Amino acid sequence: MTKLLSKRVAEVKPPMTRAMTTRGNEMARAGRSIMSLAQGEPDFDTPEHIRQAGKAAIDAGQTRYTDIPGSRELTAAIIRKFERDNGLVFQPNQVTIGVGSKQVLYNALQATVDAGDEVVIAIPAWVSYIEMVRMAEGVPVLLPATSATGFKITPAQLEAAITPRSRWLMLNSPSNPSGAEYSAAELRALGAVLLRHPHVWMMSDDIYEKIRYTEGDFPTMAKVVPELADRCLTINGVSKAFAMTGWRCGYAAGPAELIRGMNLVQSTSVSHTSSVTQAAAIAALDGPMDFLPPFVAAYRRRRDLVVEAMRAIDGVTCTVPDGAFYVFPTCQALLGRRTPQGKTIVTDLDLCLYFLEDAGVAVVPGSAFELPGHFRISYAAADATLVEGMKRLQDACRKLG
Repeated sequence: MTKLLSKRVAEVKPPMTRAMTTRGNEMARAGRSIMSLAQGEPDFDTPEHIRQAGKAAIDAGQTRYTDIPGSRELTAAIIRKFERDNGLVFQPNQVTIGVGSKQVLYNALQATVDAGDEVVIAIPAWVSYIEMVRMAEGVPVLLPATSATGFKITPAQLEAAITPRSRWLMLNSPSNPSGAEYSAAELRALGAVLLRHPHVWMMSDDIYEKIRYTEGDFPTMAKVVPELADRCLTINGVSKAFAMTGWRCGYAAGPAELIRGMNLVQSTSVSHTSSVTQAAAIAALDGPMDFLPPFVAAYRRRRDLVVEAMRAIDGVTCTVPDGAFYVFPTCQALLGRRTPQGKTIVTDLDLCLYFLEDAGVAVVPGSAFELPGHFRISYAAADATLVEGMKRLQDACRKLG
């Protein structure tokens, strides 16, 4: 048979987060009671004023093409957001808007990475980072961080990883899947390494900026180490904080030449994100934020519920996340045990499949994030779902021999 798919596409791994969610949904449709804790999606509705802005845009006929980098109105709102929240000042030609922050990340890698270029990625990392690098024919260089370092890489690790082919450091803080947040001091220490290597750029994925449980201003590299601002790309979006996952709008700001290249990539694919979504995103960024404290308070309560439940399981250890809406327990001590059906749990994937089949709870194995021996629970779910899900996981672990 004639080869159809390109090598780079044939080698892409489907995201395990989606696979576990899909499998859970299939079981639910077949009549099983499934607690889905695999998907990182807020269970809250998009705030009313944002929904109304989207509706008003439709009624006003704002349903036509916008500029490829995004509408002038949303670009201005993003500039205001960066100055207000992060102390960063940008011009319109330094801003790009994409179909979710995922596409913005993809555009950046496609615009800058040549075959064989290396991209340093702090591990555990969101499942799409590595595949995006490979799609750009780059080489992912993985720096593992465990609970011993709070799931954060060290300056020594970064220094040792950099080579003449290094192109980017990709860093997500607060992190998916661990919830770890780099402090300003920790970013300064990493930034000092990057300053010694002027060929390496910094990609700051700040999508969980508004969902954090630490005190003080949110630290992002371009603000903390201003000497790096001319080689920083700062990425954000409306999906997580504003419960707008389905609206699909992300954005980034950085040096004008980089943004120009990213816009060229975008011009050959999606052109621009929905004009209606862009109108709603303006309302999100410029509108009232009074819904955010209740959102974050609910996430904090749910975080504490899940951490307490995990720490009550013999063989599981669990750190307390600084932000986002995930916990990332360590399950090494459960590996090697046997299920009631006599199957040995060899890997974290085996454990997660056991949780799904035996307990009806969908979670994601740590190997999906390149850190085996862990699993991720999303607590962006209703309290009742979490309470029942934790009870089921505890019961399933007690059954292991």
